[in-house]
Amino acid sequence: MWYVIEGFDGVDVLARRKQARPAHLERLTALRDEGRLLLAGPCPAIDAEDPGPAGFQGSVVIAQFPSLEDARLWADADPYCAAGVYQRVDVRPFCKALP
Repeated sequence: MWYVIEGFDGVDVLARRKQARPAHLERLTALRDEGRLLLAGPCPAIDAEDPGPAGFQGSVVIAQFPSLEDARLWADADPYCAAGVYQRVDVRPFCKALP
């Protein structure tokens, strides 16, 4: 099943986000290579493709996992969690309708 994983950034975490980003992207690339990633990306803190020093307010990942528990375990192991970037992570089932 598909699951949406939404991480919410804490305050003043842009430097930590930048430092943890390569490891974060490595895990997403692995999901993509396994054919389990629908989409992933950050949510800018301002209405701009490149928010610069304003940073991000979080990230969204939609990926396939065998169960909700597996999705939560994967989300909890994210380098952004370990680096203290995310203050909260929500994991919910997702039903793809379009396209």
